[in-house]
Amino acid sequence: MKPTPVFGITGWKNSGKTQLVTSLVAEFTRRGFKVSTVKHAHHNFDIDKPGADSYRHREAGAMEVALVSGRRWALMHELRDENEPPLEDILARLAPCDLILIEGYKRENHPKIEARRLETQDRGPLAPSDPNILAVASDHVLPNETLPVFDLNDVPAMADFIQSRLDLERRVA
Repeated sequence: MKPTPVFGITGWKNSGKTQLVTSLVAEFTRRGFKVSTVKHAHHNFDIDKPGADSYRHREAGAMEVALVSGRRWALMHELRDENEPPLEDILARLAPCDLILIEGYKRENHPKIEARRLETQDRGPLAPSDPNILAVASDHVLPNETLPVFDLNDVPAMADFIQSRLDLERRVA
């Protein structure tokens, strides 16, 4: 079975990654694609609230807790003393879909667009040291950039670029 195509959005904190990913998800969904996402979090995060039953299950020592309702389900896996799993392991756990968009994961070897905002330009561009960055989405002019540059808000053009790069079949006009 052919692996699900993946494409990433990378960039420094506050560069517009999340807005871009959510806009791309909406665009690809509008085009008829089933899209899943993976977001890398750099810090200790929790999607559960202290006192909730599922939180109490994890605090008691459960390795995994599935929270299920008639509208959605979530599976939380506690790493405890384990290392963070590689991206490939996470991708293998996702249900079949047409496209996986990845937010973050700066050092992984999948094709990416780098998001840049004027307010984060002092951090420097990522593209010169990452050959997997194929284009840049920016809110300001980049006169010396050698990669294709998209306006950070031109989501349809970036979706076309991703669709072309991954050779995804167009679903809806």
